[in-house]
Amino acid sequence: MPRVAIGVLAGTVRAPSALAATFSIYTPTQATYGPSWTCKLRTRHRKMSSRTVQYWALATLVLLSASCKATAAGKVPALIVFGDSTVDAGNNDYIPTIVRANFPPYGRDFDGGVATGRFSNGRLITDFLSGALGLASSVPAYLDGSYTIDQLATGVSFASGATGLDALTAQLSSVIPLSQQLEYFKEYKERLKLAKGEAVADKIIAEALYVFSIGTNDFMLNYFGVPLRAAEYTPEEYATYLVGLAEAAVRDVHELGARKVIFTGIPSFGCLPALRTTNVDAPGECNEEYNRVSLRYSAAIRAAMGRLDGELGAGAQVVYSNVYDELYAIIASPSEYGFENVAQGCCGTGVIEVSVLCAVDAELTCQDADEYVFFDAIHPTQRAYKILAGGFIKTALQVIR
Repeated sequence: MPRVAIGVLAGTVRAPSALAATFSIYTPTQATYGPSWTCKLRTRHRKMSSRTVQYWALATLVLLSASCKATAAGKVPALIVFGDSTVDAGNNDYIPTIVRANFPPYGRDFDGGVATGRFSNGRLITDFLSGALGLASSVPAYLDGSYTIDQLATGVSFASGATGLDALTAQLSSVIPLSQQLEYFKEYKERLKLAKGEAVADKIIAEALYVFSIGTNDFMLNYFGVPLRAAEYTPEEYATYLVGLAEAAVRDVHELGARKVIFTGIPSFGCLPALRTTNVDAPGECNEEYNRVSLRYSAAIRAAMGRLDGELGAGAQVVYSNVYDELYAIIASPSEYGFENVAQGCCGTGVIEVSVLCAVDAELTCQDADEYVFFDAIHPTQRAYKILAGGFIKTALQVIR
């Protein structure tokens, strides 16, 4: 992200409008998604606008339908996740970095209102995906020592907020590079063999679903934020460099036993609230130059994953997931999805706050995050993630055999 002065910015958060209805969708728990789950929908009371109710219910029905299909098609034994803050379940809590989210207002809509280190008010896409696969309702962070290897055997996230494909991106924020995430995966495999036996562990590794969600920070924090890579590469050349790193990562995880891999593109990051704020040419508007970079990179990643899908041999699948179009559709027509605010985040003033700045300006945080596409100035709310998860399940997941 372009450099900005750190401090309290002038501005206020618009109060949510009067809510027209009291209704909510039951958020499934681990027990709900267990083997005996019967695809039932429950309700509990919560204030929501009528349009919010409509799209919250629609997203839930998509997830519940997908879970029924996944159960019928054969259960995936584990969900294994690599990437950045979009899928970091709290690994950054256990490393020496300031890029954390283990404090309020983060996690206020998670189980028990606990700030787990997820950069949102609640669950992430991978949490919803895990539930839809009949696994746990949330994916644990590998570095969280409170989880046993038996619990990690059905799902684990090695992701680290602010990291990227480029090792320099991780260095900028002192977070976990992708290479170290793969080393943790090797360690995880050995722990799994000790706990389950080699045959069972190998079966879990071979049949698990692997998700990579990474790349945005390479452009947002690195290329457009500091002068080093921009001095070496044009945006197109840097995208090619990143695609090569992505291909290498998929080949590495395949060598370690992965057979079902979903690799995401990157979103329209020029429309994130923080990037709107720092858009000097059109303050408050999407940075369309950044969006064009995102589109070009995502197209290259899509082509690369298509090549790998054909090259890695029988039994291997590599699927591209288009997150650009899904998020951009919401950003372009937020009211059609039941959102009232797309230009600001819920926390603080909503124009620049991320991580510790959300805590500094916590008293300004919005009352109802479900009215917002973004919880902080970078990351979506739980409700936005749930809608995006529905799209992910209807597209990328349906291709996986």
